Amino acid sequence: MQIFAYADDTAIISRSPKSLQDATIELDRAARRIGLEINQAKTKYMICGTKKKYTRNVFKVKHMTFGNVNSFVYLGTLITTDNNTSPIVTYASETWVLKEAIIQKLLVFERKILRRIFGPKKENQIWRVKTNQELDKLIKHKNIINYIKAQRLSWFGHVQKMPDTRTVKKILNWKPLTKRSQGRPKYR
Repeated sequence: MQIFAYADDTAIISRSPKSLQDATIELDRAARRIGLEINQAKTKYMICGTKKKYTRNVFKVKHMTFGNVNSFVYLGTLITTDNNTSPIVTYASETWVLKEAIIQKLLVFERKILRRIFGPKKENQIWRVKTNQELDKLIKHKNIINYIKAQRLSWFGHVQKMPDTRTVKKILNWKPLTKRSQGRPKYR
């Protein structure tokens, strides 16, 4: 079980309904000690992954009842039931220049995280790390680079719709007055 908290946003991640219930009871106890209480109207639960054993529409803990959702936004990151997250690592990626070295580093980073999320695979009583192809199939070919490219296209469309008086639109349409000199640029 893991608890992520930032200001008044808290997310509890658990592998079983029992450990989620225990964590929620402990959180409620700690909150009540300092005069706070869990807002049942705002608190929801979500089941992620491919094995969804717990399928109730509500989750009950003591006197509290929480509704089920298929997605939620935590600190600006959309989290969905099929483990499709828009990671914080892509913050402001609409403005990035994607060079091949950066693309490779992002893909390696993503695979490292996915291997931690999905864990190893057991074959013939032997555990092994999932291959890149298996990870790609699990995320339905929606890798971080495709996400960044989609964000960039979305941002470009947004900028195109802006009035010509906006600074961002002026920068996009700006044409330099002089040409760059020929040859390699000087080192700084």
